[in-house]
Amino acid sequence: MLIRAQQDPQFTQIMFNKLLTNPGYAGSEDKICAYAMQRMQWLGFEGAPNTTLFNVDGAIKRLGLGLSIENSEVGFENDLRANISIAYKFPVGNGNLGVGIKWGIANAALDASWDTPDVAYGQDPAIPPESGNEMSFMDFGFGLYYKTPDLYLGLSSTQLYKTEFEFQKLNEETGESTTVSTILKRHFYISAGYNLPFANPLWAFKPNVFVMSDISNTQLAVNGIIEYNKKIWGGVSLRTDNAISGIFGMELFNWVKISYSYDFLVSDMIGYNSGTHEIMMGFCIDVKKDKTPEKYKSIRFL
Repeated sequence: MLIRAQQDPQFTQIMFNKLLTNPGYAGSEDKICAYAMQRMQWLGFEGAPNTTLFNVDGAIKRLGLGLSIENSEVGFENDLRANISIAYKFPVGNGNLGVGIKWGIANAALDASWDTPDVAYGQDPAIPPESGNEMSFMDFGFGLYYKTPDLYLGLSSTQLYKTEFEFQKLNEETGESTTVSTILKRHFYISAGYNLPFANPLWAFKPNVFVMSDISNTQLAVNGIIEYNKKIWGGVSLRTDNAISGIFGMELFNWVKISYSYDFLVSDMIGYNSGTHEIMMGFCIDVKKDKTPEKYKSIRFL
């Protein structure tokens, strides 16, 4: 029996996790940037999704490098992925086009406790074993990321290799072993955003859209963010999976950023959970150094 079910983690504050889904983004800010995010989804449900993410990236001239580490807990499954991204930036128009690839490892662990009504049902080959741990070194992705001072466009795909995890389940009655498989499906992403200044240059409106699809299922998120003096921001996100989110954040100490979002479900699930919380903390450091003025001697004063 083959089980095909896996989704990339979902985030509301997509402006801070571009590296996770698009390796072409690596180094696009020409700074060293690091972001940590924690998403606690559908609080109140036992075994609800809980995701931790860490991204860091920087640039060496036109070469961008990045590292993403993501840990997701959903029910009895714990998934860990670590990816290295490499991108090269080509000048195009008044911006840069980053062409990137990523490679990494993926680990899937099971720690289940099945409650079945009878032994016969408990031997169903479609039910995974109670515990297991499988690792793959074949997690690949590709991405294009175009950025100008006011616009960005992204197109990418993850799980290109469609990594498969196989868990062996022993039938205690017959002594036979059954393979239960999980395949990471390919995911495709489209992202776009624009910086629209108001008449007062201290204020700006930053709309962005994000599309995620594994072909069988597609989600669209539309965000509207208002920013003041590049230090304080807030806005609303609408997602096609029946969620409305509020986002608020600020920059401290001229480089440290903190942000929070809350997802409010508008489906029938609203009465069974207390919403989704997402917290982000990160920073960007400009490591460019001004050139030291060169000194020249005049022949007049020799």
